Amino acid sequence: MEMKVNPLNNWVKTSRKVLVIGGPCSVETPEQFLSTAIEMKKLNVDILRGGIWKPRTRPGGFEGKGIEALKWIKDVKQATGLPFATEVGSPEHVELALKYEVDVLWIGARTTVNPFTMQHIADALKGVDVPVMVKNPVNPDLALWIGGIERIYNAGIKNIGAIHRGFTAFEKAKYRNLPNWQIAMELKRQFPDLPLICDPSHIAGDRAYIEEVCQRAMDLDYDGLMIESHINPAVALSDASQQVTPESLGLILNNLIIKSETSTNAEFISQLEKLRTQIDKLDKELVEVLSARMNLADKIGEYKKDNNVTTFQQGRWDEIYNTRREWAGKMNLNADFVSEVFKSVHSESVRRQEEVITNLSEKV
Repeated sequence: MEMKVNPLNNWVKTSRKVLVIGGPCSVETPEQFLSTAIEMKKLNVDILRGGIWKPRTRPGGFEGKGIEALKWIKDVKQATGLPFATEVGSPEHVELALKYEVDVLWIGARTTVNPFTMQHIADALKGVDVPVMVKNPVNPDLALWIGGIERIYNAGIKNIGAIHRGFTAFEKAKYRNLPNWQIAMELKRQFPDLPLICDPSHIAGDRAYIEEVCQRAMDLDYDGLMIESHINPAVALSDASQQVTPESLGLILNNLIIKSETSTNAEFISQLEKLRTQIDKLDKELVEVLSARMNLADKIGEYKKDNNVTTFQQGRWDEIYNTRREWAGKMNLNADFVSEVFKSVHSESVRRQEEVITNLSEKV
């Protein structure tokens, strides 16, 4: 599906190359909301964010102030002049947010994962002219992310953005949510005009890592950042560990190195083209080697069929996995990267062997 979406500058005029959305995880009190918003204004943040409703993994936690907090929005907008963004998780949320003049809506990861809920929200947005951002689902499913975006687009919303907040990790890792940058990059490849915003707060889960995640997003040419900032993170009612003070946010933004997609330097262009030509040559050789390897896998499939042997053999896979990691280390390559490559190669080899055996069986 081809989506013709509006650029970010249709939403709000930004003083930077990238859009910056900042503010507290949750809108807790009128004082906390206003004081944080004033600091965001001083930092030239483009859009003020704040959670009105907070979906919690387990009951009993702070789930937002709801309608009570919506009543504080008008005063804060008048005091700062900043547009306000919040998360909606149901048609009722959409109706209330629009009633209280919320300027930008986003749909959270726990909502994006459910196509039924996404459709209900899309139906509630029909005929509405408001920017909507869609976070990736909690699980690493690009099709589900795209499907959620398409539902909002089909409702007539043209000011659409995607928010990359990382994916749930099932084991302890450095970051709270695994970035899986390649998934966001594939979304950008398929929909190059779709604004892509990084949510480093939810990826990192720890304020100590937020700056490095922000910089990685800039290195990958993201269109914007959404960063949680609280006037006093130590007493925040939700996600305290991943919120930064306004002062820290200012330092993060000042330290960002925003790079260009290209350069007008003639020597750079010439050298880059030479290196890319070498890469293209090597990539072609890689494809030729993979083709030769798969041809051998086909022959193995024939032998396994003749001898009634299973296509997958754990011992052989263990041997491949261990030796290739060892080879990687000797050649100064990342062993985990090489392991992932050979997982894909071995999976395709097994698939081809099964296909060979099936075809031979049908001919008998």
